Amino acid sequence: MVLALAGMMLAIAPPLISAALPGVELNGAAREVAASLRFARGRAIATGRESLWQLDLQQKRYQLTGRNRSYRLPEALDLQLVAALSQVNSEQQGAIRFYPDGSSSGGTLRLALASRKVVVTVDWLTGRIQLKEE
Repeated sequence: MVLALAGMMLAIAPPLISAALPGVELNGAAREVAASLRFARGRAIATGRESLWQLDLQQKRYQLTGRNRSYRLPEALDLQLVAALSQVNSEQQGAIRFYPDGSSSGGTLRLALASRKVVVTVDWLTGRIQLKEE
């Protein structure tokens, strides 16, 4: 009886786990983006110089001022960036700029996976970063 019950649990568990993974991947990516934006803001305040957070929508990579590498987001994500016109390099590349006083150029990044969406917003006046699910 115990073996039959264990066998049933093993048959049921994988689909439940795989159904939960997209949410975990989406939330992890959104938290990573928010942390990198907070880092860029903190760097601008600490150094007294502008700091730039740049996103390549096609490659699904972002870069930070002062870092010699780019960071990859999961391929399965759908990304949409709304940024100040002065920070848009092309249809596929844009940025959010942080200033030494803590303010920013502002912007919104929507991350979507399956039917779930998370929005990361950067307030232009305060530079504060917020996460919320849609």
